[in-house]
Amino acid sequence: MSRQGTVAILGRPNVGKSSFFNYVTGKRISIVEDVPGVTRDRIYEEVEWSGRHFTLIDTGGLEPNSTDTILQQMKRQAELAVELADVILFMVDMKDGVTASDMDIATLIRKTKKPVILVVNKVDKVGEPPADIYEFYNLGLGDFYSISSAHGLGIGEVLDAVLAELPAYEEDEEESNLIRVAVVGKPNAGKSSLINRILGEERVIVSDVPGTTRDAIDTYVTKDGQDFCFIDTAGMRKRGKITDNIERYSIMRSLTAVDRSDVVVIMVDAQDGVTEQDTKIAGYAHNKGKACIIAINKWDLIDKETNTMDEYKKTVQDKLSFMLYAPVMFISALTGQRVTKLYEMIKFVADQASQRISTGMLNDVLNEAVAMVQPPSDKGKRLKLYYMTQIKVNPPTFAVFVNRADLAHFSYMRYIENRLRQNFGFEGTPVVFKIREKDSKDV
Repeated sequence: MSRQGTVAILGRPNVGKSSFFNYVTGKRISIVEDVPGVTRDRIYEEVEWSGRHFTLIDTGGLEPNSTDTILQQMKRQAELAVELADVILFMVDMKDGVTASDMDIATLIRKTKKPVILVVNKVDKVGEPPADIYEFYNLGLGDFYSISSAHGLGIGEVLDAVLAELPAYEEDEEESNLIRVAVVGKPNAGKSSLINRILGEERVIVSDVPGTTRDAIDTYVTKDGQDFCFIDTAGMRKRGKITDNIERYSIMRSLTAVDRSDVVVIMVDAQDGVTEQDTKIAGYAHNKGKACIIAINKWDLIDKETNTMDEYKKTVQDKLSFMLYAPVMFISALTGQRVTKLYEMIKFVADQASQRISTGMLNDVLNEAVAMVQPPSDKGKRLKLYYMTQIKVNPPTFAVFVNRADLAHFSYMRYIENRLRQNFGFEGTPVVFKIREKDSKDV
């Protein structure tokens, strides 16, 4: 699986990092307010520029020598963001000039040995920059770019520089057989214990204190000729319960782990059942098009009667109704119950997500489905489905050519999806439709 690259925006509080982030992403994601320290957690978003995709991280402002507890936490989280980044975008404020904090941050950044792009923000006038701007050479980071985040000036040149510094990540032929598995869930759901059980050794710290795992940890293992990379991640809890800024960063890293995975194992504590946060985690993986397995852990602690498992599974599927395609497994990381079968299920759903169906077979199923259930109509106009073709895998994605896209109602496309699943499986993976009108060239 190829990586896209990660860029972290660093700088003192209130130099315009969040304004830059919002402008580049085209979304008002980061809170922008003229008060230092507003952005305390990292916010990240996938960005496209000149055909290249990368992840942009907005960080809290750095005050290297501050004794304030919150600012110290912000410093730590920003340092962690730097660890994850391929390129550092260091932003300073033209109006403030070079400050002592800027000098200290520059010293910290140079020690990382990572590519650094120096950006002087709040140069709000077009034309020759003010003479004072040249003092930023004193930071010892070489040439810089002058921009105005508020007015969108000079940002294109900065993004061009970012692309020039990002490493070219190509899929490694040696990793073509590798399945990356992100293990996610609430704190203390048993994620680390599961990985230890899978590996048969204590490779990950296990504790009954929620939040023990801060980072996403990659562990490689081979089973029956198949290579796996298990990514243990920090537990994700409700946003209102997140008080530690480093934990906020851990959540971002967990979501990043989902982004770079092929299969997501969603760990649910059997004693708690599916919680609101489990639903959000599952929804994130679903929206990212990831193959998923729902693992109900600590099943050994549940008192069982006849049909207990079937009833529990129905409850899980009711709460995760958008993910009925995901297999539900009942395991115990502590005792090892059914854990060995997890390997087989991971391989199975990964194969399901990567299968490709010929256009001929697809259209045979499509024509049969249309003949059995007539497409919907509106004001005398009936939906016509001309043909279907698969345009990508992981997740399986299909272009469906129709006469009018607005008539392709969700309920009917769900029916078509169910027919595809009946014929081709696609167990464990979302199925995505791209509705195209017949003359559309955007395939």
